[in-house]
Amino acid sequence: MMPTRGALGGPRLLLRRLRELMAEPVNAQARLDRIVVQVASNMVAEVCSVYVLRADQRLELFATEGLKREAVHITTMRVDEGLVGLIAKTAEPLALTEAQAHPSFSYRPETGEEIYHSFLGVPILRGGNTLGVLVVQNRVKRAYSEEEVEVLETIAMLLAEMIASGELQSIVRPGADINLRRHVALKGSPINDGVGLGHAVMHEPRIVVTQIVAEDTTKELERLDASLQAMRANIDELLDNNGSAGESREVLEAFRVFANDRGWLRRLREAVSTGITAEAAVERVQNDARARLQRQTDPYMRERLHDLDDLANRLLHQLTGQSLVAAPESIPENAILVARSMGPAALLEYDRKKLRGLVLEDAGGASHVAIVARALGIPTVGDVDNVTNLLEQGDAIIVDGSSGEVHLRPQPNVEAAYREKARLRARRQEQYHRLRNVPAVTLDGVEINLMMNAGLMVDLQHLEEAGVRQIGLFRTELQFMMASRFPKLEQQQAFYRQVLEAAPGGVTFRTLDIGGDKILPYMATYEEENPALGWRAIRIGLDRPGLLRLQLRALLRAAEGRELRILFPMVTMVSEFDEAKAIVERELAHLRRHNHGAPDSLKLGVMMEVPSLLWQLDELLERVDFLSVGSNDLVQYLTAADRDNRRVANRFDVLSAPVLRALRHVAVKGQEAGKPVTLCGEIGGRPLEALTLVAIGYKALSMSATSIGPVKAALLAADAGEFADFTAKLLDGRDGAPSLRERLRAFADARGVPL
Repeated sequence: MMPTRGALGGPRLLLRRLRELMAEPVNAQARLDRIVVQVASNMVAEVCSVYVLRADQRLELFATEGLKREAVHITTMRVDEGLVGLIAKTAEPLALTEAQAHPSFSYRPETGEEIYHSFLGVPILRGGNTLGVLVVQNRVKRAYSEEEVEVLETIAMLLAEMIASGELQSIVRPGADINLRRHVALKGSPINDGVGLGHAVMHEPRIVVTQIVAEDTTKELERLDASLQAMRANIDELLDNNGSAGESREVLEAFRVFANDRGWLRRLREAVSTGITAEAAVERVQNDARARLQRQTDPYMRERLHDLDDLANRLLHQLTGQSLVAAPESIPENAILVARSMGPAALLEYDRKKLRGLVLEDAGGASHVAIVARALGIPTVGDVDNVTNLLEQGDAIIVDGSSGEVHLRPQPNVEAAYREKARLRARRQEQYHRLRNVPAVTLDGVEINLMMNAGLMVDLQHLEEAGVRQIGLFRTELQFMMASRFPKLEQQQAFYRQVLEAAPGGVTFRTLDIGGDKILPYMATYEEENPALGWRAIRIGLDRPGLLRLQLRALLRAAEGRELRILFPMVTMVSEFDEAKAIVERELAHLRRHNHGAPDSLKLGVMMEVPSLLWQLDELLERVDFLSVGSNDLVQYLTAADRDNRRVANRFDVLSAPVLRALRHVAVKGQEAGKPVTLCGEIGGRPLEALTLVAIGYKALSMSATSIGPVKAALLAADAGEFADFTAKLLDGRDGAPSLRERLRAFADARGVPL
């Protein structure tokens, strides 16, 4: 047992002495050497050693008291080798009365450790990641107490800050960087094309705990309890407001459960009782939980890790009084924004001129923040596991939005390669820019109408840059999602008029597509087992006609003297379109009765995204003025594959025979009825997919502004008739292949079409 009062007065006095050592003006090696001497003396141990994990995943002995000094910086071992390697691998403490009897024991003759029997080691953790191992040993066989384990864990926190500061980098051998500074390559989902090189800015920056040792334990317990109470009250308030600030009720409910968990609260108080600050206690308890849960393969348990991380972060911000999010106006030049998740409004608050890229841990290409990132033209990668825990604020980082790759702390050769890729992309963008006023006409004279998707005022600046005059899809819900309250009639009318004035070729406005995953923070939400198949879009509009009428009135008044195109989303039955059209006609009559101006031309259409409409096209096309295919949802429903679920999203290729046959059926029916059909989903913005859509009959495609250049370049180099004949043979075949992509790509490559 460690004595409560030894030569240096017990653990709290040891921690204070170590804090003084951390502040002394000595070099890193001298500081480490003094630390191990103090720890060994106070803990009545004959050995105290510090092992640091290097970038090559070997543990190196950096300092020791008791083992042979000549072994320092010589002795190394793999992460899966020896007792020290076992601790590094499991990220858990290990206490043994007879170390040499343990199956993982590995003898190192240069250290002289064969005379020591008892062994206690703890991992040096930061953000749940192992940075090294701290060990004490004794000759006699002894059982180490829980108090001794806790003291050693606290000392390991001090060492973690020392390692994280970069101080130890000065004493490593050339080419042997410590693990914290190693290059890490991660893979996510590409969201927006482009290459960004810069330095990491955390959207929700972690609190760096620098004050480990407490001056007054009683006061620290009081601070902890007060902050816990304030945090709980804040969560309750957010829940009472239906999860405002963009947070879902489900997440907040999870926060409330964890915030009242007795086991979590007990561990926090026990940690403070060892003599550390409330902030250090939160960090220690969360380090332990993170290290344990990161090694779980169960996705539910890993999701609970995210909840615990967020809760600990909230508590740390409550303790320090700091804001939960970064100040958007204070970010440096060449910033790469990194976030677990964030709403579209939050991204718009940052200075676009300073942002070079965006990395998201929990958001994919169909998320609303992804839509805004594309509008802003920011290279973006989503679904990047654990990136927020692997980064430090200010770390060098590279984002490749085309491949979905993210490089943390890149090596010089990697950085040089990406700088060259960025230069090549800039030259390619210049080539696309020169095409902006060239009509999109294929080699055999087929003209394709390329239009732009939009949803924000910031999108409109790209019309001229991309060389387009028409907005094929304007997502009106984004304005509502980023407002703090429901926009009034006058606000909506002024906004829609601005959009119409910016697009001389016309605008197709989609009515509110809310519900499902698109939540208005000021509107009551309803729990649904499957929100994608629930109360959303036109269903809400028809059930709450006041909401739809107000938007339609604003659109009709804004389009006075112009053409107005209105698109109804999520229509499942022809009767729903009939109901929506009747509301439009009543609003037109209202305008005329009150002597308001009206559009010169009014066209009403349906967004084709629910498969049931495939068997109602004849009736539907008799009624509508146009169709717009929303391929994102249509493919999702056709394949029963949630596009935001990484486990199934890639099981079905959009260039598969069943999907293309359904899309071809819509195009053919539109041609037979003489009604224009546009495709406005994400697949229209990729060159190979765009060529295939043209081949099956689509003559109008709407896409993000950044996609127009690459798609136009492909169309200009292709023979539409030749491509149509080849595609028809594939679709009429019966080989049952899961995808036609490789054969279509090979056909295009053989003809020199740039993809």
